Amino acid sequence: MNAIEVKKLNKSYENGFEALKNIDLTVKKGEIFALLGPNGAGKSTLINIICGITNKTNGNIKIFGQDNILEYKKTRALIGLVPQEIATDSFERVISTLKFSRGLFNKPPSEEYLESVLKSLDLIHKKTNQIRTLSGGMKRRVMIAKALSHEPKVLFLDEPTAGVDVNLRKTLWSYLNKLKKMGVTIFLTTHYIEEAENIADRIAVIDNGKIIIIENKRKILEKFGEKKLSFKIKKTHKDLINSIKIKYNLKNVGNRFTFIYNSSSKKDSAYRLLSDLNRKSIKFEDMEIKKSNLEDIFLRLVQK
Repeated sequence: MNAIEVKKLNKSYENGFEALKNIDLTVKKGEIFALLGPNGAGKSTLINIICGITNKTNGNIKIFGQDNILEYKKTRALIGLVPQEIATDSFERVISTLKFSRGLFNKPPSEEYLESVLKSLDLIHKKTNQIRTLSGGMKRRVMIAKALSHEPKVLFLDEPTAGVDVNLRKTLWSYLNKLKKMGVTIFLTTHYIEEAENIADRIAVIDNGKIIIIENKRKILEKFGEKKLSFKIKKTHKDLINSIKIKYNLKNVGNRFTFIYNSSSKKDSAYRLLSDLNRKSIKFEDMEIKKSNLEDIFLRLVQK
C-alpha cells in the first residue's frame, strides 16, 4: 500500500489563479520523497491540501488508503507536519509543548519517547527551556520534535532546514534516514538541492502548479545529467582540430576545448572523441571531467 496517493488534484482561487493543475503522484511507504520547485510553484499548497489544512478544488487524496477528507481524524493522526513558519507558544517549555501535542492525538503519556526524540535532535539539554530562549535553528528542531510527538507514520517537512546551519542540517539528514529505517514515510520540500540529492529516494519537480517530472533520484541524474570533458590542445594542424570541433560540437576558449555529452549516450561519448584525437595525432593535455549535479538538472527543467 502507498503512503500517499494524489489523483487529478486541482486548486483554483476566486480570482482565477490556478495554484495546482491536475497533480498525480504517489509516495511509497518508508521512502524519502522530495518536492522541488521555485518560489510560488505550489509546493506548500500541495502539502497543506494533503494534510487537510487547505481546501482543494477537486481531486482525490488518500493516506494509507483512507480519504483525507472523509476520514479526516484518522488520516490527520497518521500525519506529522512541520510548516515553514515557526508557530508555537514562545513562553512554553520545550517538553511541555511536546506533551501537549501528543495529548491532542489522544496518545498515552510517554516522556521516555519524547526524550528520545529530543536526544535525536540534540535538544535534550534544552528540555526545560522556554522556547523563546532558543536560537532559530533550535526552534526549527522543536517544530520537528513537535510533529513527531504523536508517532506519525508520515512526516511532512516544508523547508525543514531553512535558517539552520550546515552542521545542524547534516544532523537532521541523519535523523531523517533513521526515521526512514523505522518505517516512517518522509515528504519534504526544499530549496537546498543538495538536501534532496543527499537524502531523497525519489524526486518530483513542480513549476507553475504542474508536476514536470517524478523519478528515482539516480535515474534523474542518469537521464538528464551531463558530463563536461575539457582539455587543452597542443600545437597541431588547424584544419584537423576544426574537423573534430565540428563533428563533436566542441566549444573552446583559446586552446581549451569543452565537450558536453550525456553519460548514457553511446554515439557521442568521450571515448570516441579521444580515439579520434589519437587517430589524427592531435595531442592534448590537462584533461578534466565534471558531472552535472541535481541543481544543474533542476535549473534546466524549470527554465524550459
